[in-house]
Parts: sequence; C-alpha cells; structure tokens
Amino acid sequence: MSHFVTIETLIKDITALKAACRELGLNVQQNAEARGYAANRQHGDFVITLNGPYDIAVNRKQDGTFGLTADWWQGHVAKEVGTNFTKLMKLYSVHKVLIEAKRKGHTVRRQNLTDGSVKLTVGGV
Repeated sequence: MSHFVTIETLIKDITALKAACRELGLNVQQNAEARGYAANRQHGDFVITLNGPYDIAVNRKQDGTFGLTADWWQGHVAKEVGTNFTKLMKLYSVHKVLIEAKRKGHTVRRQNLTDGSVKLTVGGV
C-alpha cells in the first residue's frame, strides 16, 4: 500500500527550492525516483534526497508550479523538512526573496533569529 501524499504548496522557482535544500544539506536530483514505505517509489521531475529512508518527489503541475509529494509514514520526512514541509517552505521563501531582490539590484541582509525565524532587510539600489 502506498503512503505517498501530495501537500498543497506554492513553489514556482526550482532554483530557490534547490538553494533551500542545499541549506538543509539535502541533494536534488533531476528525473529520479523518490523512496517510500516498503520499497514504493514515486517518480519526480526532481527528487529531494533525504538522509532518512524516504525522499520527496517534486513534479511540475499544469499551472507551472511544482507540487511536493512524500511518504509521511512514521515521521521520517517531517524530521528533516518539517511537518507539511514547513521548514523547507520557510527556507524556500527566504531564498526566493534573496533571488528576486538581487535580480532587481537590491541588497539583502539576512539575520537568523534565536526563535528560528529569519529576518530579511532589503535595501535600495
């Protein structure tokens, strides 16, 4: 029985997603198979290879955004990227802001706060 579940996310920029994964120490492979429970596999346009026994499949949806699909059995994925991808999505957002600000010629100062949040200060040109 498959345990793969797709969580609704709004990912538009694969470069920002790859940067978030690098920060978490995770590798992203293109056109690969994500591991799940009992040798189940899920194809991904991209696959985020986790350190535990399962991975995350990343597939382009019809609207051009990317969906994240993982096997949430026994909390292996949540340990690495947060429940419902919260840790991954936070870092994706940080890297998306960094990319867009730099693209527009702005400077960005990043500060990781003690409560786990991230403060970004965007400066003008």
